[in-house]
Amino acid sequence: MSSSTIGLWTPVALSSDLPPLAVMPARLGTETIALWRSASGRISASADRCPHRGMRLSHGFVRGESLSCIYHGWSYGQEGNCLKIPAHPGLVPPDSIRVATFTVAEQEGFVWAAISKPPADPPRLHGLMPLRSISVAASLEAIQIATGARIDTDGILSTGDGSLSLLLSDQGNGETLMHVLVADGADAALRIGASRAAEALRRQAEARASEGVTT
Repeated sequence: MSSSTIGLWTPVALSSDLPPLAVMPARLGTETIALWRSASGRISASADRCPHRGMRLSHGFVRGESLSCIYHGWSYGQEGNCLKIPAHPGLVPPDSIRVATFTVAEQEGFVWAAISKPPADPPRLHGLMPLRSISVAASLEAIQIATGARIDTDGILSTGDGSLSLLLSDQGNGETLMHVLVADGADAALRIGASRAAEALRRQAEARASEGVTT
């Protein structure tokens, strides 16, 4: 699944990696975004730069239903509008002060994001659930070559022997975020096996990438 395509969903994080009042960086196509969950549990995705001084909002903090910049404390709502400027407590921030926001959805243990609203919901996982995410210093193509498999129409890559299923998110610059999937209800042995298989695949794909192997 290419995360650089406007109007398509990208799996940017596991739900378990984003508890309430947390913020984290993520990649959406060529964009670095600040992914955050409010106190009520709502997930939002904002451009990762505060319009004041350009500090990364993913370095900031969440209070209640807003995201604040760690530099000067400017706070933003879930629609990207500036809510508060601490240095000017009596000022109502003008609507022109805002950060760009992106479409997000949470489904089956994943946080999905899109540059513009897709025409349909994120793809279903057909009885699979997320296990872990691994950053891989190799492209989508290198990972597909290493597995000998191709990504299906739902964005899932499965090895021929069925030992491993993955959701892949292109991070740009020849890097990929590899989400490892297991069957819902998989026991500890299967989960450990899938995790080890994913680590072996990471090493193989990175070795191919470092050698410049593309076929």
